[in-house]
Amino acid sequence: MAAGAIAKKYLREKLKIEILAYVEQIGNIKTDIDFNKITKKDIESNIVRCPDKKEAKKMIDFVNKLKKEGDSVGGVIRGVIKNAPIGLGEPVFDRLNADLGKSMLSINAVKGFDIGSGFEGIGMLGSEHNDQFFIDKNGKVKTKTNFSGGTQGGISNGENIYFRVAFKPVATISKEQLTVDKNGKVVKFKASGRHDPCVLPRAVPIVEAMAAITLMDHWLRKIVGDR
Repeated sequence: MAAGAIAKKYLREKLKIEILAYVEQIGNIKTDIDFNKITKKDIESNIVRCPDKKEAKKMIDFVNKLKKEGDSVGGVIRGVIKNAPIGLGEPVFDRLNADLGKSMLSINAVKGFDIGSGFEGIGMLGSEHNDQFFIDKNGKVKTKTNFSGGTQGGISNGENIYFRVAFKPVATISKEQLTVDKNGKVVKFKASGRHDPCVLPRAVPIVEAMAAITLMDHWLRKIVGDR
């Protein structure tokens, strides 16, 4: 993902945009830390890339157990984009949130994506979910909440953009399974070779790279459009 690394570096150095991703959940083990306050150092503090040390230990133990059993597990990676400029995206065909979803769903093993409150928003009323605007002490228009996840009408509004990416368990496992051979006969098989019991830690930089490429694409469109 060299293009993603270059885009991420440019966005950070030239536009002060910070893109972070971390493992939020593996199996049923989930962290509930404030994603607005995490740092790269927190994420890289352990091999599972979960900034919550207590839950990270549980995740590592669980993955090691599955490795011995020849099984696998999926999970969720949280992505956060800080300091994104206002006005990235389009209201219909090139919505920023839609393009982020497309880029994440293009990653191998990804089976789900949500942004902002996502599926959790269905349990809220409109009066609760609406992000009300106000003027902060610096005279800038801000929102009191951020259930929209930093995009409204497909366009970035200046708040932090946050999303979740769901990864399925690795399909290739060493446990015995059933399949059908070319002759239509049901047979048993066991996969061999080196296969990760969980791809989440290795997928963290991929999620960051895909987010960077998407943002860079929209930034370039904005530059051209503003001329």
